[in-house]
Amino acid sequence: MTDSPTGQVTLDLATDADLPRFRTDLQAAFATAVVETFGSVDEGPIPSDEDVVASFKAPNAVIHRILEDGRWVGGAVLSIDAATRHNSLDFFYVNADELGRGIGRKAWAAIEACYPDTEVWTTHTPYFEKRNIHFYVNICGFHIVEYHHARHPDPDHPAEQDFPDDGGMFRFEKRM
Repeated sequence: MTDSPTGQVTLDLATDADLPRFRTDLQAAFATAVVETFGSVDEGPIPSDEDVVASFKAPNAVIHRILEDGRWVGGAVLSIDAATRHNSLDFFYVNADELGRGIGRKAWAAIEACYPDTEVWTTHTPYFEKRNIHFYVNICGFHIVEYHHARHPDPDHPAEQDFPDDGGMFRFEKRM
């Protein structure tokens, strides 16, 4: 794989003033796959405003803007546990008009470099989000370790157990 012609990708800590735009950019990025798969986001933004705000306020949350040559092109919400060194990628997005240029790959490399003491990274993505599955497994080196669905719900997220019959979430891990 050759390097794409993008500029330097860096991380910047988001400020409180950044959070409204972060939320709307995140929801716009996630809506792309939902609309492609289901035709619309009639039930409201995905993830919901409440879920995004809860991730911002969660214990150990670190919110990064992803910048390309200083221009905001995406973001990541991480949970960093310095004691266990088991960290999670709670939300990760690249703006839809920036996809396919290697920004996600470079951003993930920057995240790993920023948290070198991490022993295990975890993340989740919906079953239908093929681009995410490809990205996490083939680009970032994660492994699918569990599939949560109606008959095997995620014990850490009991409120999210209302899966459609053909739905679910993959849980990924990357051991460093």
